[in-house]
Amino acid sequence: MDQLRIGIVGAGMAADFHVACLRRVYGVDVQLAGVTSLRPESRRQFGESRHIPVFASLEAMLEHVDLVDICSPPAAHKQGILLAAQSGKHLIVEKPLTGFFGPAEDETFRGDAYPKARMLDEVMESLQEIAAAVTPGRLFGYAENFIYAPALQKERDVLQHSRGQILRMLGEESHNGSHSPVYGIWRFAGGGSLIGKGCHPLSALLYLKRCEGCYRDGRPIRPVSVTARTHALTRLSGYADRQFIRTEYHDIEDQGWMHVVFADGTIGDVITGEVVLGGIYDYVEVFANNHRARCRLSPTNLVDLYAPAGDELDETYIMEKISSREGWSPAAPDEQWTMGYQTELQDFIDCAVTGRRPQSDLALALDTTATIYAAYLSAERKGSEVEVPVLSKG
Repeated sequence: MDQLRIGIVGAGMAADFHVACLRRVYGVDVQLAGVTSLRPESRRQFGESRHIPVFASLEAMLEHVDLVDICSPPAAHKQGILLAAQSGKHLIVEKPLTGFFGPAEDETFRGDAYPKARMLDEVMESLQEIAAAVTPGRLFGYAENFIYAPALQKERDVLQHSRGQILRMLGEESHNGSHSPVYGIWRFAGGGSLIGKGCHPLSALLYLKRCEGCYRDGRPIRPVSVTARTHALTRLSGYADRQFIRTEYHDIEDQGWMHVVFADGTIGDVITGEVVLGGIYDYVEVFANNHRARCRLSPTNLVDLYAPAGDELDETYIMEKISSREGWSPAAPDEQWTMGYQTELQDFIDCAVTGRRPQSDLALALDTTATIYAAYLSAERKGSEVEVPVLSKG
């Protein structure tokens, strides 16, 4: 059996479910060979509680691993990618791939006031640098779980066998606010709802059009332009805060919309935001010339759970971001599977040892990031259409 030594970068929520899923991977002898993160106490607690060796830095961990799994905050992704790539390691990188975080150490930076054309230019330079650094023949897995959700993979299967043409799509991720205490600050998060939430459904839409093109004509159908609007609803002067929705947003949007036009003239729309109660709301709907599909990621409606008193279920996990346990709840039977996390990690590990290309790869990560920052420029221009830039071949 092939053996693969994996090092985790980060000690937060993403690292936690990556470790859980990696320990369920089959067919490969996965060795969790190390973990590192910026804060000594976090990496020590994470590693010791999960029996994983702890390293003071990625540089110190590199010689002990074959694959680097980057689960750190987005602002740290690029540095980790470049270090691992320059060492010839396989890579898994959580979403979003990277972004614009302002001048280093500038605590006065406000993303909502920074010119978005300059932001887009600088992001494209970062993407070019990442693309040039990744070692040919090494795995680059873009950890976008939407791609691997069973519902979306079923739609991919339908496309492959029916050779259908997607005419339009609609996708969304919304809930009542992020887990991260620094999510509302652009220089840590790289933006708000468009990148923090919109990267998920947008990647799914881009992926399905890539698959359609490859199945029918042998080449992906890529995004060519985007129209977008963003809003800061919880910062409105008239917002009535009832304490159910997070409001600590410094300089990011809490609601966004993107309208994407593809090279074949077909379209996709993405809705994303932080102002939705009742748990995470994730779906992709496809309108094709020979079928229609509603892909539900959360809630999945596999289990309906009723509790007359919510405190009876205080120790029971129901679903991510659920606001109340009283009454009927759409309980998640296994979010690692229904949300695509388990299949995602299985695909990446298989690809690392076989050399096969993953379903969610670097090309998809680059297109997603470029489209989002083109969308920020469109939003700054009150919804004017903006071309999605393409990396230069040089």
